[in-house]
Order: sequence, then structure tokens, then C-alpha cells
Amino acid sequence: MGKVEFIAMMAALMALNALAIDIMLPGLQQIGESLGVENPNHRQYVVSAYLFGFGVSQLFYGPISDRFGRRKPLLIGLGIYILSAIAVIFVPSFAGLLFLRFAQGIGSAATRVISISIVRDVFGGRAMAEVMSLIMMVFMVVPVVAPGTGQVILLFGNWHLIFAVIAVAALIVTAWVARRLPETLDPADMRPFTVKSVLAGFLIVMTNRLALCYTIASTFIFGALFGFINSAQQVYVGIYGLGAMFPVAFAAVALFMSLAAFLNSRWVGRLGMRRLSHAALLGFVTVTFLWLMVQLLSDTPMPFLLFLAFFALAMFQFGLIASNFNSLAMEPLGHVAGTASSVLGFMGTVGGAIIGASIGQAFNGTATPMVASFFVVSVIGLFFVLIAEKGKLFQPHNPRV
Repeated sequence: MGKVEFIAMMAALMALNALAIDIMLPGLQQIGESLGVENPNHRQYVVSAYLFGFGVSQLFYGPISDRFGRRKPLLIGLGIYILSAIAVIFVPSFAGLLFLRFAQGIGSAATRVISISIVRDVFGGRAMAEVMSLIMMVFMVVPVVAPGTGQVILLFGNWHLIFAVIAVAALIVTAWVARRLPETLDPADMRPFTVKSVLAGFLIVMTNRLALCYTIASTFIFGALFGFINSAQQVYVGIYGLGAMFPVAFAAVALFMSLAAFLNSRWVGRLGMRRLSHAALLGFVTVTFLWLMVQLLSDTPMPFLLFLAFFALAMFQFGLIASNFNSLAMEPLGHVAGTASSVLGFMGTVGGAIIGASIGQAFNGTATPMVASFFVVSVIGLFFVLIAEKGKLFQPHNPRV
């Protein structure tokens, strides 16, 4: 497989995760009305249930893929994802929908953990960061087109049709993987699948200062993103009255994230992961602080274009942070890549989902809780990066990173 096809395939696998979240955002209100959900904030559980399933199950895919290889566990996870999406079409209750979304998250976790493990099997250092940036760039196209796609689907049917489209997309990617993806795990790196070996692998990850602190920092930064995803429909439609234009605003911000990921892939080879991500983190803190000050100084919602500008600038920094922090966390753990990806993914997703759910449930008819949360998590992220780097930013440990 050539490099271009490899990047496209890994991006497609990871994009299934974004697709399962973003394409159904325009249908949240219809889902709530169809299944008798009275509290508008409770509709956010459709996202949260998926994220919790996605996060918890990551603990298992890594050790399993370190023992049995990458292909088989990946295909099993894809099968769970597809079957859950199909079952949602026939679900009679909101509780049943949440259960199936949790199950879909369990299947989707394979695409996240094993994709990153495969990339780490093949690349390291700045090369891994460059490839991950390109994957993230393609992956971030999904939030650009998915909400609009969901809105178009709702013109031809109800919310059930959205999950049919999710299932078909996953079937196509599964067929591609089954036909073209080779096994990438070196037999020498296979680890026995025992409780002792799994705990030993977890201990390796949890006792590595760089990996642990960068993961915690990522967790808080991703928590802000999850918080926005949870309340995006309420902010764009409830506060700013965008209606059917909601996907356009969502796509505009996602484009900035995708642009940042592309630029990161061009810059990281020359500047290194630390210089880029540390500068972006400081930029994130600055932008969210200014955003919060403007928000607090006004008794009415800030003009929509100003809100969108602040949000786009913050997410541009996020695009430079995401792939680099993930690569920095994985860099010292290549010999336990699957287990490392599991533990780091579990912490980042479950922690981020909890933070995001808290932000979403704090929605009070204004954007203030969300904006304040963005600033708080950015400061916490900076704190843990300083611990990881012993108080010194912008200092590459070696020429590769």
C-alpha cells in the first residue's frame, strides 16, 4: 500500500468516529421529539452515551491488538459499529437508543486505538507527527460536511435515515480495510494477553511523565471540544437562530481546524512538535481569555460573526495541538503501542466526555458557561504541559521531536 492510500485509509477509519457524532447533530431535536425527550439538555446524552462507550472500550482493544495483531480486532470493532447503527433504525425508546449508541461507541473505539497503533507501527518521531497531521486534516473534513449532510438527509426522511447512511459508510470502509490493509504488528512486539502483562503495560504508560501529562493536557483540551459538540445545536439555533444554516456555521469552524492540521503537516518537520504545539497552546489560552472577557462585558449575546471569529481562532490552535500532543504522548511508548494507545485513548475520551458533558449540561441559554470552560481547560492543559516539560516550553528533547 502506498503512503497516500495508507493515510486515506487511516483517516477514513478515524472519520467514522466523527461521522457517528457530527452527522446526527441536526437531528437531535427530531430525535428528542420522536422519542419523548422533554428536557432539551437531555438530548445531549445521544452524544455522551456514544463517547462513554468509545472511551471505556479503548482499554481492551490495545492489549488485544498487541496480542492478536491489528487486522482482526479492527474488523470486529467495525462489525459492532455497523450492527449498532442498523439496530438504531428500529429502536423504540430513548433508553434503547442510548444503549445502542454506547454499543456503537464500543465498536468505533477500534478505529481510534488500532489506527493510531498502526501509524506508530510504521512511523515514529516527526514522521509520525507529519502523517498524523495529514490524517487529522482529512479526518477534520468530516465535521465540515457531516452536519450539512445530515441536514440534507432530513429533507428526504426522518432521523432514522441518518443512521442508515452511517451504516453504509462503515460497510464501504470495512470492505476496503478487509481487502487492502496488511498486518503491521511486528511479531517481535507481540505481548501475551494476560492480566499480568496488561497491567504491566498500563504501568509503563502511567509511569511515563511525558505520556501521562500530555494525555491529561489533551483530555482537558478535548473536553472543551466535546462540550461544544454537546451544546452546538442549542448555541447556534437556540441563541443565534441559525436554523437550517447551523451546518454552515459548524463547517466554517471545522475548516479552520482542518487548515491548521494541514499547516502542521508542512511545518512540523522543520519546527518540531514541541515548538508548534506549545505556541498553539499559548495561543489557545490567549484567544479564550479575550473571548471570555468580551462575553462577560456584554449583557446581550455578542454579534454572531464576532462569536464565530473567536471560536474559529480557538479551533485553529486546537488543530495544531491535537495531533502533536497525541504524537508526543505516544513517542516514548512504541514498544507497547497498542496498550499505550488504549490507555491514552481511554483517559482522553472518557475524561473529555465527562468534562464535555459537564460543560453541555451547564448550558443556561447563554454561551458564557461554554466560553468560560474553554479558558479554564486551556489553563489546566498548560499546567500539565509545564509539568511534562519540567517548566521549559519550546525545547525539543532531540532533533526528531
